Amino acid sequence: MKRALLMAAVDARIGGVMVFGDRGTGKSTAVRALAALLPPIPVTDGGYQDGSTGMAKAGATMPVPFIDLPLGATEDRVVGALDLERALGAGVKAFEPGLLARAHGGFLYIDEVNLLEDHIVDLLLDVAASGENVVEREGLSVRHPARFVLVGSGNPEEGELRPQLLDRFGLSVEVRTPQDLKQRVEILKRCDAFERTPDEFAEQWRREERKTLKKIARGRAALATVTVPDDVLMLASRLCIAVGADGLRGELTLMRSARALAALDGADVVTATHIATVAPMALRHRLRRNVLDETGSTTRIERALEELVA
Repeated sequence: MKRALLMAAVDARIGGVMVFGDRGTGKSTAVRALAALLPPIPVTDGGYQDGSTGMAKAGATMPVPFIDLPLGATEDRVVGALDLERALGAGVKAFEPGLLARAHGGFLYIDEVNLLEDHIVDLLLDVAASGENVVEREGLSVRHPARFVLVGSGNPEEGELRPQLLDRFGLSVEVRTPQDLKQRVEILKRCDAFERTPDEFAEQWRREERKTLKKIARGRAALATVTVPDDVLMLASRLCIAVGADGLRGELTLMRSARALAALDGADVVTATHIATVAPMALRHRLRRNVLDETGSTTRIERALEELVA
């Protein structure tokens, strides 16, 4: 999950991350921590990020947004609302920004995304892909930038996400409750240390956080110069054919995520190893279920990779 989030932070075009797994495993904590770790961003686009419509001051900055989208959110709350009475009476476009405007430049997190109404999920995925939100009411329209990393989480046991919606997420990962005793005890110790002395705990991990921040910054700077050779592109396409992935989103995600991983690793060229590393995350949620093959999606992808690179 951490690797998927880092790649999405380097290249938002990957299309967000879907996280499946148990409750209480730190899913939202990890996303919130990454948002808090990133450097402040400029306040632009009319100051929509802070919910106002006034112009931002030159040079003003703000923390990277982390916006929680509640399950019961209405469409107006998500996309924003136009005040028609004011628009018709005073002749001005009175726009009340929604959650998409507030998430611009940061992360939009949806817990239990599989329980969210389908038309809201569709809308979110469309905006995440285009980077722009358009609000239209009675012939009036307002558009504003809405570029964010969409992160959804859910437990498949509580309801499946429609395949056509799931396919729109760039990466998917699975987070399970750790079964290793030492790991569980270490988690308890760290949680307790943070609750008792949060400042000391933060200082203890500041060096590691700075390393991660520098890694992301280097990855973003290097992304445009990382090349993807034809033989690696062919491997990506052959893999998608071998596992029966519908459409071309799988290949595009493989290419983008492998390039982001290479940039994070400081590599100039994407290799087959990068493809193999990101393939389960990029493809596992795009496979058709084969009733004659009960092998898990990740295992099917790894098996196909072994055959292709053998």
